[in-house]
Amino acid sequence: MPKNRILICTFLALSSGFFCAYISGQVTLMLRSQRCQNQPWLLNQMCNAWETPGAMWQGSTTGLWTGTVLGAFVGGLVTRQNFNS
Repeated sequence: MPKNRILICTFLALSSGFFCAYISGQVTLMLRSQRCQNQPWLLNQMCNAWETPGAMWQGSTTGLWTGTVLGAFVGGLVTRQNFNS
């Protein structure tokens, strides 16, 4: 069981981390792009082009760390052994 437990925890941590990185990147991008809404069309496009890389980097990094930690925690809970029985 220990090898399976390690594989399950690793898989859950990584998949949760990548999923949360994607979601968090998208949310951060939407929030930051709202800064550019009141600009004329060309300035709006330039503002979005300026904001996108930083928003994706910040959101994805935050989501990756948070998702990985939470995924590992859930994986540990799911695969824990009950020694009482």
